[in-house]
Amino acid sequence: MKKIYHLAHCTTCQAIIKDTGITNKNFAMQDIRTERITPAQLEEMKNLAGSYEALFSRRALKYKEMGLKDKQLKEEDYKKLILEEDTFLKRPVVIINKQIFVGSEKKNVAALKEAVK
Repeated sequence: MKKIYHLAHCTTCQAIIKDTGITNKNFAMQDIRTERITPAQLEEMKNLAGSYEALFSRRALKYKEMGLKDKQLKEEDYKKLILEEDTFLKRPVVIINKQIFVGSEKKNVAALKEAVK
């Protein structure tokens, strides 16, 4: 399976998609704003990434707004927050067979480029 979870209006996601050539490689693309992530999809991502926390973005504006930085969050909290608010998912999330690439860190994008080749 080749799938990418992204936000269509996110310039970082757009740049990574363009830079890696994902659109030309037969990937199923899911804009998480228009087609919400299902619990089953999130569970699959968690199984590949190792935890919900690994999928959670602390850069989201709502993270500060909701006072989450001052709370001790548990795995179930991360899961619930990601399902409720798409901005809490580190983006993009790319799944290539049994490999997962989460977020926009340089080392992650470099590894994604290698996997897409």
